[in-house]
Amino acid sequence: MADLHGIRLGFAVCGSFCNAANALKAAEACVRDGAELLPIVSEHFASMKTRFGAPEAFLEPLTALGGGRLIRTIQDAEPIGPKNMTDVLAVCPCTGNLLAKLAAGITDNTVTMAVKSHLRGGKPVIVCISTNDGLAASARNLGDLLNRRHYYFVPFRQDDPRRKPASLVADYALLPETVAAAVQGAQIQPVLLAPEV
Repeated sequence: MADLHGIRLGFAVCGSFCNAANALKAAEACVRDGAELLPIVSEHFASMKTRFGAPEAFLEPLTALGGGRLIRTIQDAEPIGPKNMTDVLAVCPCTGNLLAKLAAGITDNTVTMAVKSHLRGGKPVIVCISTNDGLAASARNLGDLLNRRHYYFVPFRQDDPRRKPASLVADYALLPETVAAAVQGAQIQPVLLAPEV
């Protein structure tokens, strides 16, 4: 159990719909450990119904965890940095698409604006990766952010090396520990986990 009391955690969710339930559990764990949650969702996550469920199934509990707050527009995300609204910001999950945008400095949706705004104060951003091409097309972007200041990673592994050899997914249960370390300027280790058998 991590001690997150007094930590204002921006919790940004984008469109890895298959991991939305894992992300929600990670948010709940952070709140249980004492974090004050500010939920942030991408436009796609907030509007697309998929085989993993309707957006409301995740937006309502996220809003409750945030004490009634939910950032879902670029305009609402822009003040995060100037108004000092967060101490640390986790992108959970972070898709390959969003990983590429962060590596390239592209700001075109709510989550990327939240990250840009938060980073203006030199504060930690945590990446909770979930992408089928982490060891393929997204590998260069992963390497870029691993080598960039202020970025920290929830430890990750190949989730199915035989059938999806390029796919990477974070261990969501390690998010609270990653947050606690990142606010101290440390990356928990090991970053690369052995595949689950």
